[in-house]
Amino acid sequence: MSMSHDEQPIPGMLYTPEQRILRDQTIWTPIQGFLAIFQFFVFLISLFLVLRCLYTGEGAQWAEWSIILKTLALYTIMVTGSIWEKVVFGKYLFAKAFFWEDVISMVVISLHTVYIISLFYSFMTLEQQMFLILSAYLTYVINAVQFLLKLRAARLQEESMKTKRDQLFVKETQGVMA
Repeated sequence: MSMSHDEQPIPGMLYTPEQRILRDQTIWTPIQGFLAIFQFFVFLISLFLVLRCLYTGEGAQWAEWSIILKTLALYTIMVTGSIWEKVVFGKYLFAKAFFWEDVISMVVISLHTVYIISLFYSFMTLEQQMFLILSAYLTYVINAVQFLLKLRAARLQEESMKTKRDQLFVKETQGVMA
């Protein structure tokens, strides 16, 4: 069976049937799931360390390393996510189904990257760096909510399709019995 990336899903649907099969068969789907959870836990620890640094002035080195780890996790999930998008939708980024999620992801990556650059070129104070990363983390939370809503929509779509298939099967079965 030939899988086409060019097909558009039915309006209101996230995936075409072919895209759903590709999504379910690719190794990149569970990798994305694992990395998303890992990144979230790194985010929580880093957020605590950043807030502690801002509040007490202590633990700047721990906060810095946690932000670096969070940034590496972000870069990793972005690379693997673009591979996932290529497999499922035929585009590395900005597939129609995930366009706005990708746009906000670019903002998140940009903010993290500015932080990393500030470590090498010292154009920000520690306090400015911490507030920059808090804005990056807020944007990350918005982006995570976007993806969670998209995941929920995909699950609801699949439940709806299953219900429709079941109803069609019942109708066909009743027609055969009559």
